[in-house]
Amino acid sequence: MALQVLGITLSMIGFAGTIIICALPMWKVTAFIGTNIVVAQVFWEGLWMTCVYERIGQMQCKLYDALLDLDPFLQASRGLIVTTMALASLAFLIFLIGADCTNCLSNPRAKGRIVVVSGITFMLSGLTTVVPVSWTADSIIRDFHNPVVHEALKREMGAALYVGWLTAGFLFVGGAILCTSCPPERDNYLPRYTLTKSGTHSGYAVKNYV
Repeated sequence: MALQVLGITLSMIGFAGTIIICALPMWKVTAFIGTNIVVAQVFWEGLWMTCVYERIGQMQCKLYDALLDLDPFLQASRGLIVTTMALASLAFLIFLIGADCTNCLSNPRAKGRIVVVSGITFMLSGLTTVVPVSWTADSIIRDFHNPVVHEALKREMGAALYVGWLTAGFLFVGGAILCTSCPPERDNYLPRYTLTKSGTHSGYAVKNYV
């Protein structure tokens, strides 16, 4: 029971982190290098919008205009993050069916197997989180060191990427704990023959259960 509580707690923290990084526009931020050290505006780029933060304290955000005009990399990242949230939601529903604190099933062995399925699903959601986050970080690093890219177009890794790596860790560890919370299976077979009290001369008779 304690392992299940720990596993589902870590997994749900990861699920909440996935929602946060999906909404945050801070996947890419302005890099202050070269002649771009002092600027009046800071640009943030996320999965759904771009934001401009001015030094005077004002911020303006704008949603991307058209889906077909987006970079295929950004579209893939969107799809993977949405897939993560769908998998995590499904994993939580599966967990509710097999959790020790619910009465959906009466067979402890079946409940344990369902919890394992839930853990595996949470681990898959962690994988679909770390892929777009790491992919974005690799793209930022390559463009940053690419001399062809203008300094004003170079970006740094935003806070959403660090939260994304932490989120993937929570999902993976929480799912692994749920997988290990299943009790070991024990074979409880009735003996084929038992001795029962009888009125025979020896006092006992053999009873066959076949």
